[in-house]
Amino acid sequence: MKALDELTFDNRFARLGDAFSTHVLPEPISEPRLVVASPAAMALLDLDPAVAESPLFAELFGGHKLWAEAEPRAMVYSGHQFGSYNPQLGDGRGLLLGEVYNQAGEHWDLHLKGAGQTPYSRMGDGRAVLRSSIREFLASEALHALGIPTTRALCVIGSDTPVWREKQERAAMVLRLAPSHIRFGHFEYFYYTKRPEQQKALGEHVLAMHFPECREQPEPYLAMFREIVERNAELIAKWQAYGFCHGVMNTDNMSTLGITFDFGPFAFLDDFDANFICNHSDDRGRYSFSNQVPIGQWNLSALAQALTPFISVEALRETLGLYLPLFQVHYLDLMRRRLGLTTGEDNDQALVEQLLQLMQGSGVDYNLFFRHLGEHSAESAVARLRDDFVDIKGFDAWAERYCARVSRDGNDDQSERRQRMHAVNPLYILRNYLAQEAIDAAEAGDYSVVRRLHELLSDPFNEQPGMAHFAERPPEWGKHLEISCSS
Repeated sequence: MKALDELTFDNRFARLGDAFSTHVLPEPISEPRLVVASPAAMALLDLDPAVAESPLFAELFGGHKLWAEAEPRAMVYSGHQFGSYNPQLGDGRGLLLGEVYNQAGEHWDLHLKGAGQTPYSRMGDGRAVLRSSIREFLASEALHALGIPTTRALCVIGSDTPVWREKQERAAMVLRLAPSHIRFGHFEYFYYTKRPEQQKALGEHVLAMHFPECREQPEPYLAMFREIVERNAELIAKWQAYGFCHGVMNTDNMSTLGITFDFGPFAFLDDFDANFICNHSDDRGRYSFSNQVPIGQWNLSALAQALTPFISVEALRETLGLYLPLFQVHYLDLMRRRLGLTTGEDNDQALVEQLLQLMQGSGVDYNLFFRHLGEHSAESAVARLRDDFVDIKGFDAWAERYCARVSRDGNDDQSERRQRMHAVNPLYILRNYLAQEAIDAAEAGDYSVVRRLHELLSDPFNEQPGMAHFAERPPEWGKHLEISCSS
């Protein structure tokens, strides 16, 4: 394990030059202190978890000190926000401190969010507040534990620095990790500003650093775009299967690596509602839960437009056509496993859709339903769950089809079924009200709640002693929290 001063930097993106980012130093926050750290994320940098408690840790990730080899840069990009093109966005409150490579040879971006003003702050103060930093930290590590591709979060550093949003709050910084922070919006920026040389340099960088196998193909850019399509189809399938709502699927929030990116007003479904909107600012429901699938395709189309200098329109259109079929394959595979099925049949898609239609409007807790479905035999489980549904007759008809399907599946050992289903159906989910309780405690100076919640969500599939209340259905007030983009 390494100490903090032993990290090895290789700042590959910074070497692209000033057309791609601007050198900016972090603005320190006052009285920096550790709120929470992720030992699993620290391990990605080969860091000893014990260093999180050192004063140097808070100083580094609170903007007070910097490694000599670090080269903090604010990245420039553009993007479509709620369907409208914004010609220049960029890191308005974040900095890419540099790229660290570990003993396994992996490169990790160190991206400090809340680091102060940059040329791209657009009248903002460049700060992040404690509540949004805690939410991003918890979501990053919780999604990773569920097997959903995501940026990682190393730590949250709190402070006494005041910031104004709807009210006065305190500033914080969150250090997030990813193999790359390059977004769809990076390609859009150079395409719409008509800078082909820089766009080509960006494309070659992404190919070399993140898709080297595509360089061996006859059309490297087309092979790369296909890989991006495939990764995002799988990512959104996992969002849908586990009831995750991103909330702000702008193209500047979409990763070329197909990882969950830029956490704002996200939420996991409590009661199943296909029309659920987690972003209080999303008046028209563009980024509702059910719209995430078509919006994923829309965003890929926007990226395809930016890649037309390198790929024919016909090839782009053909590759985009893979998105929905790939999504369906990944989604149905996940839902089969959530239902405890080990084989495939032609009517499985209908079985899933009928269940979700019955859930809609019945107040059925989405993730707990699947967890409870695996607690007993299929016949016993559906008998216990039927009273949760408004249309009991409809549910009984579905339950009959489901039990027959389980019987045909041929895996009737209940102990094995329970183990198999519990391995994919989490007991603990990052619900908004749990995050809010952790935030309230942290804002009052008690960091034990967020640390306990992080530890719990790092192992979401296994029952943990004394944690039964975290697996309960949320209180009514907890289902109606309004989350906005303000952070």
